[in-house]
Amino acid sequence: MNASFPTFEEFEDLVAEALAGLPDEIKEMMQNVAVTVELTATPEQRRAARLRPGQELYGLYQGIPLTQRTSHYGMVPPDRITIFMYPLVYHYRTPEAIRRQVRRTVLHEIGHHFGMDEEHLRNLGY
Repeated sequence: MNASFPTFEEFEDLVAEALAGLPDEIKEMMQNVAVTVELTATPEQRRAARLRPGQELYGLYQGIPLTQRTSHYGMVPPDRITIFMYPLVYHYRTPEAIRRQVRRTVLHEIGHHFGMDEEHLRNLGY
């Protein structure tokens, strides 16, 4: 990785590294969810996250958390976790700081997939 700014492919590798580092039990419990990387959030994603002007979005979970799925859940598109590159590399300037925050962001969004709200995740340090 470049000393200050990873390429898109290097950033994708950091997200893949964070996912690969998950315990097997967590990987097995993740159901019908796709993890993607985008450069920045779209206006629709920013609205969905209810961001105020000036707020940044590092990641976004869109879907139905596992805790809210019913027995009739099926034949639906995958939930989506999106990790946004530009805000992360802008705020975290060193390769190690970027790596740590990518991991933290991935874990935060996976927490939403498992039904955790913002307050719970904040209390856990994510």
